[in-house]
Amino acid sequence: MRLPAPELPADADAAVALQERLRHRVAITPLPARIRTVAGLDSAYTEAGEVAAAVVVLDAATLTPVATAVAHGHTDFPYLPGLLAFRELPTALRAMERLAAPPDVLLCDAHGLAHPRRFGLACHLGVLTGLPTVGVAKNAWGEHAEPGRERGASADVTVDGEVVGRALRTRDGVKPVYVSVGHRADPDSACALVLALTPHFRLPETTRAADRLCRDALRDGL
Repeated sequence: MRLPAPELPADADAAVALQERLRHRVAITPLPARIRTVAGLDSAYTEAGEVAAAVVVLDAATLTPVATAVAHGHTDFPYLPGLLAFRELPTALRAMERLAAPPDVLLCDAHGLAHPRRFGLACHLGVLTGLPTVGVAKNAWGEHAEPGRERGASADVTVDGEVVGRALRTRDGVKPVYVSVGHRADPDSACALVLALTPHFRLPETTRAADRLCRDALRDGL
């Protein structure tokens, strides 16, 4: 894949300004009707700022891996709420560039529209890559009612009264995941895809595979 170099702001104020400028490019549309491959992207860090980013592409029907890529890097950008993208983007995009072909959909272990400026990492990655992108987070950003206890139950997540995502139960009686649009997706199709990717566990198989690979890559790269 050939991708544009991300704009890297010098400080938090510039990062917020960039999010405000780019957030209007997010498209909210249904995911493609035919999805053959779906990728998970995740990053792991050391306390010194070393980063390993990994992308794992799965066959959407069988959930078996068809491609992987890893990149190593370093970040000096601090961890600040709402600005995760600026720690992850440079190394994550290098990993994406190492794929021979783009996936049909990209899932991020992060938020999308569920963000104070409606432009979380999933949105930022979607806008930069042009790929349909969905954010699937382990913890909520915003407020929501408790969804029903059965698999597939969901409840809207809101920020300042605006619906920005859904709390989605992927296993009966297990804590939900938090799904939000990144780019070229909508809540219904995003939740349907996440359910298809969680046949056995709370988290999507894409997230589980990318998490393992980035942690292994970080350890092996030290």
